[in-house]
Amino acid sequence: MRRLLVFFIIFFALAVFSANIVFWTAPNPLQEQFWKPLIEEWNSNHPEAQIDWKTIPAAGSSEEAILTAVAAGSAPDFCTNIFSGFAAQLAEQGIIVPLDEEYGEEFFKLVEIRKMKTIIEGWKLNEHYYVFPIYSNPILMWWRKDKLQELGFDKPPRTYSEIYELAKKYANPPERYAMQVVQGRNWWDRWFDFITYYYAASGGKSYIDTKRYRAVFNDEYGKAVAEFIYTMFKNKWTAVEMGNQFSLSTGKALGVLQGPWSINWAKKTYPEVYKNLWITPPPVPDDYQGEKIKTFADTKGLVVFSTSKYKKEIFEFIKWVFSNPENDARWIELTKMPPSREDLGTNPLFKKYLDEDPYFAAYAKEVGNAIPPALVTDTIDVQDAMTTYLIEPLMYLKSTPEEALKKCVKEINKILY
Repeated sequence: MRRLLVFFIIFFALAVFSANIVFWTAPNPLQEQFWKPLIEEWNSNHPEAQIDWKTIPAAGSSEEAILTAVAAGSAPDFCTNIFSGFAAQLAEQGIIVPLDEEYGEEFFKLVEIRKMKTIIEGWKLNEHYYVFPIYSNPILMWWRKDKLQELGFDKPPRTYSEIYELAKKYANPPERYAMQVVQGRNWWDRWFDFITYYYAASGGKSYIDTKRYRAVFNDEYGKAVAEFIYTMFKNKWTAVEMGNQFSLSTGKALGVLQGPWSINWAKKTYPEVYKNLWITPPPVPDDYQGEKIKTFADTKGLVVFSTSKYKKEIFEFIKWVFSNPENDARWIELTKMPPSREDLGTNPLFKKYLDEDPYFAAYAKEVGNAIPPALVTDTIDVQDAMTTYLIEPLMYLKSTPEEALKKCVKEINKILY
């Protein structure tokens, strides 16, 4: 009887005094596979700090779901799937904590342990670090190697002129096009077309001057990119709608920009196409002089919300996960997305993944050449404006490239001011 009483006292104490820490992660099946066993292991060994794990609720976007929860007073304690522009918006409103200020030297020790001292600088906002980056996905071109070789190409196109040459040989609308140039009309699609092309053309120059807070892509590089997009649509070498989630699968197009998250999916869904790919950096203007081609980094990370009562426990969990490189190795195995580490090419733990999968190796190789989006709080409005005033006029040939660029920059600067 006494033992039973002791048991109930202990159980009651744990129930009353243990932390119930709400953690949201991306609603992605592969990422869920990564987090599930880690949460279970942590919870089994930390009864005083239980992680209540959920995926970000369904909404128009993760950002919308998070902002709705914040407004309702039901924000999580910490959350993944945060891109830099959204982090800037949350930080400006005091919704998330500066990790360097909250955790001091412990934060920088973890940054060093995970080999991301250079990477973290791309996330610096107002002299603070609000995000712990988890992965960095370079956006690269996928080309149908087999069909290019049939057309007499012994390597994939690198420049706009080489793509035009390919288009003249292959395009036969509406059945066939050279490449999928524009991804869609969502605000985030601009990361995966215009912004990627602009980073490549400019050698990594930002499209937004974050010090002066104004759009600056109405320059020689922006003009080259806009002219490329316009030329492809004008000659019907690309199309507004490709009619297929993966246009390479049917030969509808021979090239498309993709992230590494597509590797496992393509391997499973289109195994024959998967065997016949060239993966390269994005195309560049004919006069490009740089040795390395820059690209966009679809990079996301983890933030801690200011309203959380469990900031200390959260950081203990973060340290437990990310100080162990075996967890990053498992992340690679499951998602094929490069973790935000600077030692992917040198750490023996990751070597087998590069050796076994040349496609993942192609992405890992470009992590150092991939640049995050501009750290501005108005990312969604800015990129909606890119769609309305730049991409759509070019797609539908309603404006010249120069006029579209001028109008787009003017409208974005109204937003930024």
